[in-house]
Parts: sequence; structure tokens; C-alpha cells
Amino acid sequence: MHHIDNEMDYQQLIETMSPEVYRNLTQAVELGKWPNGQALTNEQRENAMQAIIAWGQLHLGERERVGYIDTGHKAGGRCEAPEESPLSWK
Repeated sequence: MHHIDNEMDYQQLIETMSPEVYRNLTQAVELGKWPNGQALTNEQRENAMQAIIAWGQLHLGERERVGYIDTGHKAGGRCEAPEESPLSWK
């Protein structure tokens, strides 16, 4: 039951997080450091990314969210990968 309460607290935190806090977290992840210059730990970076993604799902349009890829006219088409060419060993 304790785990469920933590999930509920986390969801409430995401729902009430201000746009300013979202921007600060996004900038911290992008720069790898907090506004005071202290480096993010790996755990802090992971937690901040999860909060950024969750907040974006609730408050941003699809095109504004972290990780959005505009496929434009290629939607449903094949990925434009470089052509494969065989290796030539000399």
C-alpha cells in the first residue's frame, strides 16, 4: 500500500508542477546541471526526465512534448535510412 501512496503523491506533484519548474527541469537536463551550477547525478537526471515527460503528457500538445518527431509527409512510409553498400576489404 505504501508504494501506491508514493505513486499518488508523484502524480499529484506532476499535476501541480508549474510551467516554471518544468522549464527549470528541462534546462537542467539539457545542461547537465542545476541553476546553481551543481551537476545532476544520474538518478536526478532520470527523475527529472520522467517528470518532464509526465508533465508534458498532461499539459502540452503532442507537437510540444519532449521526443515529438514530425514525420510530415512521410507518415506511414519507410524510414529514410542511408543506402547499404557492401564493405570492400583491401
